[in-house]
Amino acid sequence: MYFLFSLKGGAFMITYKKDSKDNLLSPDSSMPVLAMCYDFDKTLTPDDMQAQGFIQSVGYNEEQIKQFWHESNQLAKKHDMDNNLAYMYKMIQEAVGHFYVTKDKLMEYGNQVELYEGVRTWFERICQYGLEQGVKIEHYIISSGLKEMIEGTEMAKEGAFTKIYASAFMFDDKGVAVWPAQAINYTNKTQFLFRIQKGILDINDTGVNDYIKPENQRVPFRNMIYIGDSDTDIPCMSLVNANGGHSIGVYDPFKKDKEKVYKMMRHHRIRYYAPADYSNGSKLDTLVKQIIRKTAAYEVLEGEYIHCKYEAEE
Repeated sequence: MYFLFSLKGGAFMITYKKDSKDNLLSPDSSMPVLAMCYDFDKTLTPDDMQAQGFIQSVGYNEEQIKQFWHESNQLAKKHDMDNNLAYMYKMIQEAVGHFYVTKDKLMEYGNQVELYEGVRTWFERICQYGLEQGVKIEHYIISSGLKEMIEGTEMAKEGAFTKIYASAFMFDDKGVAVWPAQAINYTNKTQFLFRIQKGILDINDTGVNDYIKPENQRVPFRNMIYIGDSDTDIPCMSLVNANGGHSIGVYDPFKKDKEKVYKMMRHHRIRYYAPADYSNGSKLDTLVKQIIRKTAAYEVLEGEYIHCKYEAEE
């Protein structure tokens, strides 16, 4: 169904409402949606989340953290195993004799994760700015890290994220991790962009494979921003870029090592790069606000195009 609404001068837009907890399919808001998708490790936080408390607590000192990852990667290589499944297995094995790996325990470690400057207030600020421009902002995490740790962060507890897609454990009736529930790697990350595009967020909903006309897509790729830091984000960045969206590479503002973002820029993986500083007025903040304003203006024209198209076909 199509609705006429006013957005900085007026336009026709397709709008949607939730039809279930994890699906956003049919009419709700009169604003276009801009989906902001983030990697987590070294994008929102300076280091791997597991290396900020968990690895140390199972007997590795600061100098041995690389050893943990080396052993995990060797395990994956030996068994022809996904690297993410390997690190999840190793976490459970290394915790034996120290503590039970429970969801609450993982959330505690997540609450200890250091965040880049401005991250703590970023999500609310950007949502508010979007509303002022007539754009609804939704934040999504797409990470190979652990969902339970991300859920332990204060912003996740406050409901900053529309959905968190990340590796996760299955827990037994005592709350102890016994098996991987999800393993997210750099190639299967892209499926979640299609879920966001169609508004089908439930990972078990096969409706993501259904054809949806471009004008009926809840979040077309042009209305997506993907923010990441490294090669593991390249499939998502390339997909968003190739379809008119905005991929942004970030780098540590203290180390100032731009080699990865330079490489991604040269290979057309990203459109922009900036320091991972999320504070108000930073380069990243300014860039994202420019994209929000562009989205608001473009969707007015797109809405008018859709109106003309359907009127001509009647």
